Amino acid sequence: MEYTANDYKSDQYVRWCPGCGDHAVVNTLQKAMAEVGIPPHKVAVISGIGCSSRLPYYMGTYGFHTIHGRSAAIATGVKTANPDLTVWQITGDGDCLAIGGNHFIHEIRRNVNLNIILLNNKIYGLTKGQYSPTSDRGAVTKSSPYGTVEDPFIPAELTFGARGNFFARTIDVDLVTAKEVMVAAAKHKGASVVEVLQNCVIFNDQIHKYVADKEFRAERTIHLKHGEKMLFGKDMDKGLVLDGLNLKVVKIGENGVTLDDILVHDATAKDSFLHLRLAMMDGHELPLAVGVIRSAEALCYDEEVKRQMEEIRDKKPGKTLRDLLLSEETWEVK
Repeated sequence: MEYTANDYKSDQYVRWCPGCGDHAVVNTLQKAMAEVGIPPHKVAVISGIGCSSRLPYYMGTYGFHTIHGRSAAIATGVKTANPDLTVWQITGDGDCLAIGGNHFIHEIRRNVNLNIILLNNKIYGLTKGQYSPTSDRGAVTKSSPYGTVEDPFIPAELTFGARGNFFARTIDVDLVTAKEVMVAAAKHKGASVVEVLQNCVIFNDQIHKYVADKEFRAERTIHLKHGEKMLFGKDMDKGLVLDGLNLKVVKIGENGVTLDDILVHDATAKDSFLHLRLAMMDGHELPLAVGVIRSAEALCYDEEVKRQMEEIRDKKPGKTLRDLLLSEETWEVK
């Protein structure tokens, strides 16, 4: 059966601020789900607390709006208890990386077979503008009126540090890339993290302007595609090469540089050395990487739990809880 985006929409009025990047995310997610073709009744969307965490209400699937920072724990439980469900976890930079940070790194480490969409606007929006774990050093907010004095988490770095096997990035205004990476995440077996650089028009407006604005997006971002040369720029005449252990931007035709010198993206490489360096580029000295940066194979937690249970069940004579309770020495109390 073929599905359309409307099949994944609920009848609820979408309650986000006009201009919020979340509107683009929910619409793109619905289109991505339709392309993947998993029936709505086999999809569960789990969220924590925050503006982004309202998203399950707008999906015509199963949904669970949980408590602050606990979406990872609930999503892990849902997937482990019912492996046949396709599970999406919707979270924000505060919900995921502050109170939910410990859950996040462990669901990545375990490689639970679910899809995480991390909306990063570098601010607490729902609670009215406090700085978040991804706010830049020096950010002036309601809870840091003189500027923050700490360095932020970088979601990619945290994901790779937790031995993540799938990481992709997109910008809320780049709908084509957003759909591309969401579809890739859904098809990946294991924990997939999609970071969405998302704008909060009220409390952190234009925070991603330096890479999101169409005027200079082509010069400050590089769209990585597996098996293709790492090229970028308005004329696609710039590329990435290795300079020792570091990445370097070169221009084709200058200093003897040819297309053959440009690196080819291998998203499936087991070693994450180059993936991490690509993910850490920030759009200043080196272009910000969007698209699927890493997509490597590894064993999945939920599948291994199921396999282990079946192996043990086959070796044990008892098939029910009653059998288990009566399997050892018992006595009768009168």
